[in-house]
Amino acid sequence: MKKVLFVFAIAAAFAACNSGDSAASATADSAKATIDSTANAAKATVDSAAAKVDSTASAAKATVDSAAKKVDSAAKH
Repeated sequence: MKKVLFVFAIAAAFAACNSGDSAASATADSAKATIDSTANAAKATVDSAAAKVDSTASAAKATVDSAAKKVDSAAKH
């Protein structure tokens, strides 16, 4: 009878270890998903900031070009 209980105890220990691995795996998957989500949000923020910089640079270039055309036009007259 003691041998049977010992076998059951070992089986229970293996079952506990296996479910522990599952929980650890689920925790790791959750952490990976959180990291991926954070990285994607950061990338979106950087892309948005880059688009704003490009837009501002284009507007500034257009202003400079317009001013240059006015100077050229004034110089010709």
